[in-house]
Amino acid sequence: MSTGITMYSTSWCSDCKLAKRVFKELNVTYTEIDIEQDDAARAEVVRINNGGQSVPTIVFPDGSVLVEPSAAVLKAKIDSM
Repeated sequence: MSTGITMYSTSWCSDCKLAKRVFKELNVTYTEIDIEQDDAARAEVVRINNGGQSVPTIVFPDGSVLVEPSAAVLKAKIDSM
């Protein structure tokens, strides 16, 4: 399933690893951007999170955003797409 989902992450983030497992389990494609490697992406995460650098910050094609979602919340969002 091609979805147009973008996940801002870091390599060490446990919540990011959880989100990746959910995407893999549900066979959902997404674009991952490591904010430690991309200054513009880090700035976007800070903008979305009103000054915070919380990851994962997951942006969906409908413009909605989930920040540090649980597996259940992420699955529910994907199911609703």
